[in-house]
Amino acid sequence: MTLRIGILGAARIAPAALVKPASAVSTISVTAIAARSAERAQAFASRHSVPRVHPSYEALLADPDIDAVYNPLPNGLHGRWTRAALEAGKHVLCEKPFTANAAEAREIAALAASSDRVVMEAFHYRYHPLALRVEEIVASGELGVLERVETALCFPLPKFSDIRYDYGLAGGATMDAGCYAVHMARVFGGETPSVVSASARLRSPRVDRAMTAELSYPSGHTGRIECSMWSSSVLRISAKVIGSRGSVSVVNPVMPQAFHRFTVRVDGHRRTEKFPRRATYAYQLDAFAAAVLRGEPVKTSAADAVETMTVIDEIYRAAGLPLREPS
Repeated sequence: MTLRIGILGAARIAPAALVKPASAVSTISVTAIAARSAERAQAFASRHSVPRVHPSYEALLADPDIDAVYNPLPNGLHGRWTRAALEAGKHVLCEKPFTANAAEAREIAALAASSDRVVMEAFHYRYHPLALRVEEIVASGELGVLERVETALCFPLPKFSDIRYDYGLAGGATMDAGCYAVHMARVFGGETPSVVSASARLRSPRVDRAMTAELSYPSGHTGRIECSMWSSSVLRISAKVIGSRGSVSVVNPVMPQAFHRFTVRVDGHRRTEKFPRRATYAYQLDAFAAAVLRGEPVKTSAADAVETMTVIDEIYRAAGLPLREPS
């Protein structure tokens, strides 16, 4: 069986996240695209050998030859078009962050739960063997009693006209970069934390260019997330889990295929581990196809997205900033 996917929007991330890895996954076929601009859609289709171009998102969703959609639209549009895709009977792979806020995430999760469709949030790192290994080490008790989790995703985005700085499209550093840090803090911490405090650096009165937040977990350990699109932390992608006996530290847990460093220190002994260079996006597509075609569970479900968006909302409240709203 083959899963036929249509793309909503000619987003910059689509070739790396879907088109290229799909070419190496025999169970997936990228069959159509629609964009706001017919010219952009046609150019994308020609460049990436997508066979069909639809004149609108609605037309793509109405196509009976499409089984699922990939939704890489701006943050504030994720909820609207995931909802529309579900109502059209399509499975959905939605880019992160899942929605503009937790209330919208709960609405979409309820709709997904009442359907027989697969809805997956595209936290691609979650399906890579490196992330699974961090979980395994923490769960094994090798680190002892869990004490602290620290995650960070900082990168430079000096183009301030970019939509990721647009409040009207649910932009902000915590939404774009911080959602990874929050998700890793949840996964590697084993629980969904509450927010103790948060401090933002602003690009505009409602939009953060950087954020730090202190976290507290139900089991008693603590955490910290750091994210930025423009700050003194020019490039930092990391995760560290600290226990009573030792720690695991990872450089670049988000895209380890580019490079990574994985270090475990326990009882005074240090070791490093290496992982496959296969793209995180390919592992993600394997999981999406397995869920749709064989009914296998997904790790980044709509219900999981509600937990992440709840923490993001708490961070914005703690920093004194308004929640993002659907576009």
